[in-house]
Amino acid sequence: MKSTVIRFGLYGLITGFIIFTLHLVLGINNLDYSTNEILGYVSIFLSLSFIFFGIKHYRDHVNNGVITLGKAIAIGILISLLVGTGIAIADFIYTKFINPSFFSEFEQQLIAQGKEDQIIEMTSTTAALFMLVLVTIIGFIISLISGLILQRK
Repeated sequence: MKSTVIRFGLYGLITGFIIFTLHLVLGINNLDYSTNEILGYVSIFLSLSFIFFGIKHYRDHVNNGVITLGKAIAIGILISLLVGTGIAIADFIYTKFINPSFFSEFEQQLIAQGKEDQIIEMTSTTAALFMLVLVTIIGFIISLISGLILQRK
């Protein structure tokens, strides 16, 4: 299980880091925050697709065509933690070093839209932790669905 998690987790980590960084760096000046948010979720889901492939690989190549729902969820959550780490690192680097004014610009956009009540004080660290938790939660859901599809006893 360990090698499967590391292999597919690293695939997802690298994919998430690259796609998330690219969409932030290339799109921030040309796209509004709503579009960037959608692209962020797309990059998260693309990166988390390795959960399905990791579970399938474990079932077919390591565990003789058998996997329980519990084992599938465990594999998926561990892969999602690695993916979340890659995306969190990308988010931290972007908001800390590439665009340190990101949070103040986002706050100004919320004020312009009359959404002052939605303003939350964020730092690069809290944003990265938020991304890690968000990706892990989405990863759990994908793990559950993948486990239900792929389970064999």
